[in-house]
Amino acid sequence: MDKNLAKRKITEKIIFNLLGLLMLSSIAILALIIFFIFKRGIGVISPGFLLEMPKNGMTEGGILPAILGSFYLVTGSIIVATPLGVFAAIYMTEYAKKGKLIRIIRIGVNNLAGVPSVVFGLFGLSIFVKYLNFGVSILSGSLTLAIVILPTIIRASEEALMSVPDDYRSSSLALGATKWQTIKNVVLPAALPGILTGCILGVGRVAGETAPIIFTAATFFSMRLPDSIFSEVMTLPYNIYALVATGTFPQKQVPIAYGTAVVLLVLVLLINLIAIFMRIRYSKKNHK
Repeated sequence: MDKNLAKRKITEKIIFNLLGLLMLSSIAILALIIFFIFKRGIGVISPGFLLEMPKNGMTEGGILPAILGSFYLVTGSIIVATPLGVFAAIYMTEYAKKGKLIRIIRIGVNNLAGVPSVVFGLFGLSIFVKYLNFGVSILSGSLTLAIVILPTIIRASEEALMSVPDDYRSSSLALGATKWQTIKNVVLPAALPGILTGCILGVGRVAGETAPIIFTAATFFSMRLPDSIFSEVMTLPYNIYALVATGTFPQKQVPIAYGTAVVLLVLVLLINLIAIFMRIRYSKKNHK
């Protein structure tokens, strides 16, 4: 018996150390990638690089239009996808009867999350750009990106709502609240940290998407800032791709691409830190 116990402890220690090694390896790979990007791109970062317009065919100047374009697309997609995703999750969790239909819907949502983003781009090109005649624009790109992140927000919101104890609902209903009042005043506040997590994942994904916006929103070079939701825009991820893959002056444009990558990494990190701070803050409020 003692031998078996000792053997299990040794096995457990080996597995624990192996998992720790894998975790450290993942962190080291991530740190190496970030270090490589920052080493190659930090030298071009300056106030002018962030605040100026591009010049001479993207061989000089700054990336202000790309920063604003990415901000507009991310903001538009979150504004569209968040209410749709949250209300869909509320319906599936709180109102819909448990059965085959809901299982099919969940399978469809999970499969939609695995669809390659270029397919969403072709869908956006066919529906928003061509059929609805929105053209290559912020609106078309935002709607396409909203569809890309919708499954993520639905699943995260559904899991957050399901994690709220049923006692919360029962107590609210027993006090005379309606079902909607219970959801709005009790369930949603308790599930808000998990819903914010879904939005965090969505922001992180759409900020770096290239394939969907190539067909629906992005342009390589623009001498003016967008003035409406029907304007095409420069974006950070497409700017990086275009400078590296199709740039005609690589000795000048590749450093700009690395600098753009640094800006994109920093912006995504800041967005995630803000969202994480909000999640922690709401979690503390819910536990008071």
